[in-house]
Amino acid sequence: MIRDGFRLLLPVLLLLSACRNNMQEIEALSDKGFGREERAKDVTIIYSSGGRVEAQLHAAEFVRMEKARPPYTDAQGGVRILIYDSAGAPKTTVDARYARWYETKGNVLLRDSVRVKNEKGEELQTEELIWSQAEKKFFTEKPVQINTRTQTLSGKGLEADQSFSNYRIVELRGAVRVNKEQVPE
Repeated sequence: MIRDGFRLLLPVLLLLSACRNNMQEIEALSDKGFGREERAKDVTIIYSSGGRVEAQLHAAEFVRMEKARPPYTDAQGGVRILIYDSAGAPKTTVDARYARWYETKGNVLLRDSVRVKNEKGEELQTEELIWSQAEKKFFTEKPVQINTRTQTLSGKGLEADQSFSNYRIVELRGAVRVNKEQVPE
């Protein structure tokens, strides 16, 4: 009977001794940012410089990863960015389903159904776009489509100012309408 009790007790003791956590391993994981996130819903961030509003970013949910290297904030569930001109009027609207903001670098990575509209009614559509706040420009290497009042432009890659009034498609594809006066002789 003692022998049977010992047979039952031995596996329990082995199981309990195997369940110890090494505190150094736990601290190392927490230092890498695992499990360190802050969440907020229905958030609006206003960017300003010298007392002038330059942009406004709104998202359904923000998830901030402070301990990540570099730190970032994910905007999920849809994001809208309004970029203002020097007079404080909205100049550009950017919509996407997802964004990742690297605040130390001043870059926003936008993904999934990205649309940029300017005050002329022109609209850019792409699946990925980088907005450099420092350079005040948009960039992508992905396929793009720009719809204007008179035509649709397609290609791969884009560089544009953040007002989306001046843009260049890197690899333009398809037909492009040009005024006769603009064609060099």
